[in-house]
Amino acid sequence: MDQIERRAFMKGAGSGVLAFTVGGVEVLLTPGAARTQGVPFRLLNANEGETIEALGETLVPGAGKAGIAHFIDHQISVPAEEALLQARIFNVRPPFANFYRAAIGAVDRGSEKVTGRKFAALSTTDQRDFVNNMRQNKIEGWTGPSGGFVYTILRSDAVDVVYGTMEGYAALGIPYQAHIVPTKRW
Repeated sequence: MDQIERRAFMKGAGSGVLAFTVGGVEVLLTPGAARTQGVPFRLLNANEGETIEALGETLVPGAGKAGIAHFIDHQISVPAEEALLQARIFNVRPPFANFYRAAIGAVDRGSEKVTGRKFAALSTTDQRDFVNNMRQNKIEGWTGPSGGFVYTILRSDAVDVVYGTMEGYAALGIPYQAHIVPTKRW
């Protein structure tokens, strides 16, 4: 990586920007900006994106606007060793797209069994109730990754998208430092 690319990358990393393809050109955008600009998903279909966005928003308010679906879509399309997903931290077997698709499918199937509607079509109150039961593994007939595990992974991803940037740190009242230089101890 040449010096200019590295500087741009480091500046972007602190801002939460990722490389998205828009009109055949790679551009640096935050997941929220990619969402606002309607950047097409790389691997997710529209229903999967809608479910992730609704689930992310239920888990961490602001995750939808912050671009949780675009973040996950981007991250499941990069090499596993480069992914910034909690699935990687929790040692989910790559490709990570398999886990996220299984999780999304389990959420929608569980929601349809309980309410007769897909998760994204539920009211905010019904989404919260469903997630509370999912978190406790109390959805009758649930199929797929454990509801508690899905909750943990997707909630952590949503927290990262909302609060893992300079703006997120500022919203929490935490000064952001792109790098921390350890102090010398004598």
